[in-house]
Amino acid sequence: MTGTPVLSLRGISKRFGAVQALTDVELDVYAGEVVALVGDNGAGKSTLIKVISGVGPADEGTIEWQGRRVEINRPYDAQQLGIATVYQDLALCDNLDVVANLFLGRGRTRRGVLDEIEMERRARELLQSLSVKIPSVRIPVASLSGGQRQSVAIARSLLGEPKIVLLDEPTAALGVEQTAHVLDLIKRLREQGLGVILISHNLADVRAVADRIAVLRLGRNNGFFKTDEVTQEEIVAAITGAVDNSLVRRHARVAELGTDASQTVPQEANDS
Repeated sequence: MTGTPVLSLRGISKRFGAVQALTDVELDVYAGEVVALVGDNGAGKSTLIKVISGVGPADEGTIEWQGRRVEINRPYDAQQLGIATVYQDLALCDNLDVVANLFLGRGRTRRGVLDEIEMERRARELLQSLSVKIPSVRIPVASLSGGQRQSVAIARSLLGEPKIVLLDEPTAALGVEQTAHVLDLIKRLREQGLGVILISHNLADVRAVADRIAVLRLGRNNGFFKTDEVTQEEIVAAITGAVDNSLVRRHARVAELGTDASQTVPQEANDS
Protein backbone atom coordinates (compact mmCIF):
# COMPACT_ATOMS: atom_id res chain seq x y z
CA MET A 1 0.00 0.00 0.00
CA THR A 2 1.13 3.56 -0.66
CA GLY A 3 0.39 6.86 1.01
CA THR A 4 -0.15 7.57 4.69
CA PRO A 5 -1.68 4.83 6.85
CA VAL A 6 -4.93 5.68 8.60
CA LEU A 7 -3.56 3.98 11.72
CA SER A 8 0.11 3.47 12.53
CA LEU A 9 1.51 1.83 15.65
CA ARG A 10 5.19 2.07 16.55
CA GLY A 11 7.01 0.47 19.47
CA ILE A 12 3.85 -0.52 21.33
CA SER A 13 4.60 -2.25 24.63
CA LYS A 14 2.24 -3.34 27.39
CA ARG A 15 2.98 -4.96 30.74
CA PHE A 16 0.68 -6.56 33.31
CA GLY A 17 2.72 -6.81 36.49
CA ALA A 18 5.59 -9.20 35.77
CA VAL A 19 4.09 -10.27 32.44
CA GLN A 20 5.27 -8.47 29.31
CA ALA A 21 2.24 -8.85 27.02
CA LEU A 22 3.49 -6.71 24.10
CA THR A 23 7.01 -5.67 23.13
CA ASP A 24 7.81 -3.09 20.44
CA VAL A 25 4.83 -4.04 18.26
CA GLU A 26 4.31 -2.24 14.97
CA LEU A 27 1.28 -2.22 12.69
CA ASP A 28 0.01 -0.10 9.79
CA VAL A 29 -3.54 -0.10 8.49
CA TYR A 30 -4.50 1.72 5.29
CA ALA A 31 -7.90 2.80 4.04
CA GLY A 32 -9.65 0.16 1.96
CA GLU A 33 -7.64 -2.84 3.15
CA VAL A 34 -8.17 -5.79 5.46
CA VAL A 35 -5.27 -6.62 7.77
CA ALA A 36 -5.52 -9.97 9.53
CA LEU A 37 -3.93 -10.17 12.97
CA VAL A 38 -3.05 -13.78 13.69
CA GLY A 39 -1.13 -15.68 16.33
CA ASP A 40 -1.41 -18.49 18.82
CA ASN A 41 -3.24 -18.14 22.13
CA GLY A 42 -1.28 -15.73 24.31
CA ALA A 43 0.41 -14.05 21.34
CA GLY A 44 -0.94 -10.64 22.35
CA LYS A 45 -3.71 -10.15 19.77
CA SER A 46 -6.45 -9.24 22.26
CA THR A 47 -4.06 -6.98 24.18
CA LEU A 48 -3.17 -5.09 21.02
CA ILE A 49 -6.85 -4.66 20.15
CA LYS A 50 -7.45 -3.26 23.64
CA VAL A 51 -4.61 -0.79 23.10
CA ILE A 52 -6.10 0.38 19.80
CA SER A 53 -9.65 0.57 21.17
CA GLY A 54 -8.57 2.44 24.31
CA VAL A 55 -9.63 -0.28 26.76
CA GLY A 56 -6.03 -0.91 27.84
CA PRO A 57 -3.68 1.94 26.86
CA ALA A 58 -0.10 1.10 25.94
CA ASP A 59 2.71 1.66 28.43
CA GLU A 60 5.15 2.67 25.70
CA GLY A 61 5.09 3.48 21.99
CA THR A 62 3.37 5.92 19.67
CA ILE A 63 0.09 5.88 17.78
CA GLU A 64 -0.45 7.97 14.65
CA TRP A 65 -3.82 8.67 13.09
CA GLN A 66 -3.64 9.82 9.47
CA GLY A 67 -0.04 10.89 10.03
CA ARG A 68 -0.73 12.80 13.26
CA ARG A 69 0.41 11.53 16.64
CA VAL A 70 -2.52 10.89 18.99
CA GLU A 71 -3.21 9.53 22.46
CA ILE A 72 -5.76 6.76 22.98
CA ASN A 73 -6.30 6.48 26.72
CA ARG A 74 -9.97 5.44 26.81
CA PRO A 75 -12.62 4.02 24.46
CA TYR A 76 -14.06 7.49 23.92
CA ASP A 77 -10.74 8.64 22.42
CA ALA A 78 -10.80 5.78 19.91
CA GLN A 79 -14.43 6.41 18.98
CA GLN A 80 -13.78 10.12 18.43
CA LEU A 81 -10.91 9.32 16.07
CA GLY A 82 -13.04 6.89 14.06
CA ILE A 83 -12.17 3.48 15.48
CA ALA A 84 -15.03 1.02 16.00
CA THR A 85 -14.68 -2.36 17.70
CA VAL A 86 -16.90 -5.42 17.38
CA TYR A 87 -16.01 -7.85 20.16
CA GLN A 88 -16.54 -11.59 19.99
CA ASP A 89 -19.49 -11.51 22.42
CA LEU A 90 -21.19 -8.89 20.14
CA ALA A 91 -22.76 -7.10 23.17
CA LEU A 92 -26.29 -7.31 21.76
CA CYS A 93 -29.50 -7.21 23.82
CA ASP A 94 -31.43 -10.32 22.84
CA ASN A 95 -34.78 -9.00 24.07
CA LEU A 96 -34.61 -5.84 21.94
CA ASP A 97 -35.33 -5.62 18.22
CA VAL A 98 -32.76 -4.84 15.54
CA VAL A 99 -33.50 -1.10 15.46
CA ALA A 100 -33.18 -0.77 19.25
CA ASN A 101 -29.86 -2.65 19.19
CA LEU A 102 -28.46 -0.52 16.39
CA PHE A 103 -29.28 2.73 18.19
CA LEU A 104 -28.67 1.55 21.76
CA GLY A 105 -27.15 4.51 23.61
CA ARG A 106 -27.36 6.78 20.57
CA GLY A 107 -31.08 7.07 19.88
CA ARG A 108 -32.33 9.72 17.44
CA THR A 109 -34.79 12.15 19.00
CA ARG A 110 -37.30 14.65 17.72
CA ARG A 111 -38.76 17.24 20.05
CA GLY A 112 -37.38 15.32 23.02
CA VAL A 113 -38.94 12.00 21.98
CA LEU A 114 -37.29 9.01 20.31
CA ASP A 115 -37.84 9.24 16.58
CA GLU A 116 -38.71 5.62 15.88
CA ILE A 117 -39.58 6.29 12.25
CA GLU A 118 -36.21 7.91 11.49
CA MET A 119 -34.30 5.19 13.35
CA GLU A 120 -36.13 2.46 11.44
CA ARG A 121 -35.47 4.24 8.13
CA ARG A 122 -31.77 4.60 8.94
CA ALA A 123 -31.56 0.97 10.08
CA ARG A 124 -33.05 -0.30 6.83
CA GLU A 125 -30.74 1.97 4.82
CA LEU A 126 -27.63 0.82 6.68
CA LEU A 127 -28.44 -2.89 6.48
CA GLN A 128 -29.28 -2.56 2.79
CA SER A 129 -25.93 -0.86 2.10
CA LEU A 130 -24.22 -3.90 3.59
CA SER A 131 -26.54 -6.37 1.80
CA VAL A 132 -27.65 -7.75 5.16
CA LYS A 133 -30.83 -9.77 4.82
CA ILE A 134 -33.07 -10.21 7.86
CA PRO A 135 -36.82 -10.89 8.04
CA SER A 136 -37.61 -7.58 9.74
CA VAL A 137 -35.81 -4.83 11.62
CA ARG A 138 -38.49 -5.11 14.28
CA ILE A 139 -37.91 -8.71 15.36
CA PRO A 140 -35.94 -9.49 18.55
CA VAL A 141 -32.25 -10.13 17.99
CA ALA A 142 -32.65 -13.45 19.86
CA SER A 143 -34.56 -14.83 16.86
CA LEU A 144 -31.72 -14.13 14.39
CA SER A 145 -29.07 -16.61 13.27
CA GLY A 146 -25.46 -16.28 14.36
CA GLY A 147 -24.45 -14.72 11.06
CA GLN A 148 -27.32 -12.24 11.16
CA ARG A 149 -26.43 -11.26 14.73
CA GLN A 150 -22.83 -10.67 13.68
CA SER A 151 -24.05 -8.53 10.79
CA VAL A 152 -26.19 -6.42 13.14
CA ALA A 153 -23.20 -5.91 15.46
CA ILE A 154 -21.01 -4.81 12.54
CA ALA A 155 -23.75 -2.53 11.20
CA ARG A 156 -24.09 -0.90 14.63
CA SER A 157 -20.37 -0.11 14.63
CA LEU A 158 -20.80 1.84 11.38
CA LEU A 159 -23.31 4.32 12.76
CA GLY A 160 -20.46 6.45 14.04
CA GLU A 161 -18.97 6.55 10.52
CA PRO A 162 -15.61 5.03 11.52
CA LYS A 163 -12.53 4.78 9.36
CA ILE A 164 -11.15 1.66 11.07
CA VAL A 165 -13.19 -1.35 12.21
CA LEU A 166 -11.74 -3.98 14.57
CA LEU A 167 -13.35 -7.41 14.28
CA ASP A 168 -12.56 -9.96 17.02
CA GLU A 169 -13.16 -13.52 15.77
CA PRO A 170 -16.27 -12.58 13.74
CA THR A 171 -16.76 -16.09 12.32
CA ALA A 172 -16.23 -18.04 15.54
CA ALA A 173 -18.94 -20.68 16.12
CA LEU A 174 -20.65 -19.92 12.79
CA GLY A 175 -21.68 -22.48 10.21
CA VAL A 176 -20.32 -22.58 6.67
CA GLU A 177 -23.10 -20.50 5.10
CA GLN A 178 -23.11 -17.94 7.92
CA THR A 179 -19.33 -17.64 7.76
CA ALA A 180 -19.49 -16.96 4.03
CA HIS A 181 -22.03 -14.20 4.66
CA VAL A 182 -19.82 -12.51 7.27
CA LEU A 183 -16.76 -12.73 5.00
CA ASP A 184 -18.76 -11.09 2.22
CA LEU A 185 -19.69 -8.36 4.68
CA ILE A 186 -16.01 -7.76 5.49
CA LYS A 187 -15.28 -7.40 1.79
CA ARG A 188 -18.03 -4.79 1.54
CA LEU A 189 -16.45 -2.83 4.37
CA ARG A 190 -13.23 -2.76 2.36
CA GLU A 191 -15.11 -1.68 -0.78
CA GLN A 192 -16.53 1.24 1.19
CA GLY A 193 -12.98 2.43 1.89
CA LEU A 194 -12.73 1.33 5.52
CA GLY A 195 -9.64 -0.16 7.07
CA VAL A 196 -10.39 -3.48 8.78
CA ILE A 197 -8.34 -5.30 11.41
CA LEU A 198 -9.48 -8.91 11.52
CA ILE A 199 -8.54 -11.25 14.38
CA SER A 200 -9.09 -14.88 13.45
CA HIS A 201 -7.70 -18.34 14.14
CA ASN A 202 -9.18 -19.61 10.89
CA LEU A 203 -6.50 -19.21 8.23
CA ALA A 204 -8.93 -20.16 5.46
CA ASP A 205 -11.10 -17.17 6.42
CA VAL A 206 -8.01 -14.97 6.66
CA ARG A 207 -6.78 -15.92 3.22
CA ALA A 208 -10.25 -15.38 1.78
CA VAL A 209 -10.54 -11.71 2.75
CA ALA A 210 -7.25 -10.27 4.04
CA ASP A 211 -4.91 -8.17 1.92
CA ARG A 212 -2.07 -8.47 4.44
CA ILE A 213 -1.38 -10.71 7.40
CA ALA A 214 0.43 -9.56 10.55
CA VAL A 215 1.70 -12.35 12.81
CA LEU A 216 2.21 -11.91 16.55
CA ARG A 217 4.22 -14.38 18.58
CA LEU A 218 4.85 -14.05 22.31
CA GLY A 219 3.86 -10.38 22.18
CA ARG A 220 6.18 -9.44 19.31
CA ASN A 221 5.86 -8.99 15.56
CA ASN A 222 6.88 -12.19 13.81
CA GLY A 223 6.17 -11.30 10.20
CA PHE A 224 4.12 -9.25 7.77
CA PHE A 225 2.88 -11.03 4.66
CA LYS A 226 0.97 -10.16 1.51
CA THR A 227 -1.78 -12.75 1.38
CA ASP A 228 -1.35 -13.52 -2.30
CA GLU A 229 2.41 -14.03 -1.92
CA VAL A 230 2.61 -16.39 1.06
CA THR A 231 1.68 -20.01 1.62
CA GLN A 232 -0.35 -21.27 4.55
CA GLU A 233 2.68 -23.27 5.67
CA GLU A 234 4.75 -20.09 5.93
CA ILE A 235 2.05 -18.40 8.00
CA VAL A 236 1.83 -21.39 10.35
CA ALA A 237 5.63 -21.41 10.66
CA ALA A 238 5.60 -17.74 11.69
CA ILE A 239 2.80 -18.37 14.20
CA THR A 240 4.59 -21.33 15.81
CA GLY A 241 8.07 -19.85 15.62
CA ALA A 242 9.34 -22.54 13.26
CA VAL A 243 10.84 -20.03 10.84
CA ASP A 244 14.14 -18.20 10.96
CA ASN A 245 13.76 -14.53 11.94
CA SER A 246 15.78 -13.40 8.95
CA LEU A 247 13.24 -14.97 6.60
CA VAL A 248 10.45 -13.26 8.52
CA ARG A 249 12.24 -9.95 8.12
CA ARG A 250 12.55 -10.55 4.39
CA HIS A 251 8.80 -11.07 4.03
CA ALA A 252 8.21 -7.99 6.14
CA ARG A 253 10.35 -5.88 3.83
CA VAL A 254 8.75 -7.29 0.70
CA ALA A 255 5.24 -6.75 2.08
CA GLU A 256 5.85 -3.22 3.32
CA LEU A 257 8.27 -1.86 0.71
CA GLY A 258 7.62 -4.00 -2.34
CA THR A 259 11.37 -4.46 -2.79
CA ASP A 260 13.16 -7.34 -4.44
CA ALA A 261 13.41 -10.11 -1.85
CA SER A 262 16.80 -11.18 -3.15
CA GLN A 263 18.18 -7.77 -2.24
CA THR A 264 16.78 -7.78 1.28
CA VAL A 265 17.59 -11.26 2.57
CA PRO A 266 20.53 -11.24 4.97
CA GLN A 267 23.44 -13.46 3.97
CA GLU A 268 22.83 -15.81 6.92
CA ALA A 269 19.29 -16.44 5.63
CA ASN A 270 20.65 -17.39 2.20
CA ASP A 271 23.06 -19.80 3.85
CA SER A 272 20.45 -21.48 6.03
